[in-house]
Amino acid sequence: MTTATTGLTPKRADELDHLLGSLSDPANPTGAAAILAADERTEMLAAGEARLHSYGLNAEFVPPELGGRLERADHVTEVMRTLYRRDPALGLGYGASSLIAAVTLWTAGAAPQKEHAARLLLDGRRIAIAFHELAHGNDMAGTEFEATAAPKGLRLSGRKEVVTNIARADAMVVLARTDPRSGPRSHSLVLVDRAGADPARLTDLPRFSTVGMRGVQLGGLRFDDLRVPASAVLGPVGSGLETALKALQITRTVLPAMATGILDTGLRLTVDHLSRRRLYGAPATALPHVRSVLAGVFADLLRAEAHGAVGARALHLVPGAASVYASAVKFEVSRLLLEAMDRLAELLGAHFYLREGPTALFQKLLRDLAPVGFGHIARAACQMSLLPQLPLLARRTWAGSGAEAPGGLYALGQPLPPLPYDRLALHAAGRDPIAGSLHALVDAPWAADHADLRDAGAADRTELAELAGVCGRLSPVELGVDARPEHYDLVTRYVRLLSRTACVQVWRHSEPGTFLADPAWLRAALHRSPRGAHRPGPLPAQAEDALLTELVDRHDTGRSFGLTARPLAV
Repeated sequence: MTTATTGLTPKRADELDHLLGSLSDPANPTGAAAILAADERTEMLAAGEARLHSYGLNAEFVPPELGGRLERADHVTEVMRTLYRRDPALGLGYGASSLIAAVTLWTAGAAPQKEHAARLLLDGRRIAIAFHELAHGNDMAGTEFEATAAPKGLRLSGRKEVVTNIARADAMVVLARTDPRSGPRSHSLVLVDRAGADPARLTDLPRFSTVGMRGVQLGGLRFDDLRVPASAVLGPVGSGLETALKALQITRTVLPAMATGILDTGLRLTVDHLSRRRLYGAPATALPHVRSVLAGVFADLLRAEAHGAVGARALHLVPGAASVYASAVKFEVSRLLLEAMDRLAELLGAHFYLREGPTALFQKLLRDLAPVGFGHIARAACQMSLLPQLPLLARRTWAGSGAEAPGGLYALGQPLPPLPYDRLALHAAGRDPIAGSLHALVDAPWAADHADLRDAGAADRTELAELAGVCGRLSPVELGVDARPEHYDLVTRYVRLLSRTACVQVWRHSEPGTFLADPAWLRAALHRSPRGAHRPGPLPAQAEDALLTELVDRHDTGRSFGLTARPLAV
């Protein structure tokens, strides 16, 4: 049985992995030893940045019409997994921070602004996304940084804090208040070219030290009446919050999906260590508990990547629903990764804590993974954004009247149209083709030996109907920030149901003869995602054996543990 899915992995992901070389080679300047040394110095890996520059990584963030390679959200995700798999600080500090700024520009920028940004990125420069103010966190509407009217332009005043690469960026996209009144039109996005800015009006703030991502340049900047031309505003004045909320749907989807590379390496390090460690006369991997945890983590990695892959394809194929799916991916995939790495740490025991030796990279990966739950947007904020949409989803789609999703949403190897930045929406307007597909999915023909999977789908459809009944009755006063905990629990139930459906659909649309077409991984994924408040128990023996066989084979042949199962420079 083959394991790869044709078309899911761009060749350039393999080329980048080959360029960066073996992670385990102590002489490799971009291997684990060098990565750990740079982390101890709280520095970015200079050799890594040099190789990424020679590779032209920034082209991954620029659309083809502007000279780059940003055609598919799932492809940029797989390329960036190559970095997150070895050094998440390099992934964020060199790449993902510029991607966040870039998609904002591609969403709302005028042609000259886009061309300027593309030239900067293709020349290997950086663009920072300066939204954050410590006093307001994820509350973008509370931003106090001001842009006030000035002759022929604006004056910028205020502070931006905990911003990646702000001290070494050539340009930045700044969220600024352009109207002192509250409301959806109170803020604008401004493209600031630092090279042409008056340095007397800008003051770099001290770098912020962090527990993880220690090499990432997290800084701040104080603006003192910095003048910028009116042409620096992205889109119409007052459209900043709307643009940000649309564009960030892309990065809310792909950033957690990139971070699955961290769990991939964490799982590999754990298998390496436990295969060498002998307990009670046999390798530790022979112990039933160890086998159960490893198989469960493998299943969680697969379902995290399946959910992320469907979310990435939704950006292309059903962009009107992306406001729901992006928050769902961020909420669920980040949870899966955080919990899975914690379970691996328990297996490693004291060895997960060591900063030297064969398992030393694990503690860095564990620290670097933590921001996946709060960086860019917190998981709690995702719940808050999803809750108000549930009643309309329940009434318009969950009852079975919603439009079916295109089959290409789940066929991961199929081509995709260009990213439709102009079709992203603030609200899904009740559109949920993934959950809505449960009805046709259950009623479709099923093979006799897949009756258990059909029954699981039927139970999910019943769960969806129950959710629809509850959510459809929620009043507006029950959907705000002060909603009761049981209402936020509805979001958790819904997102888990969405993730289960995505996994079933990926399996149904997988290429025959591939690992993804084997129902063993799906049975494991569904078992790991029980309905309600139940915690998953041990996997069924047959599913556990099948996953462990695949896991060991991939480990021994140096292939990734995610959906692509591609060869790695291990």
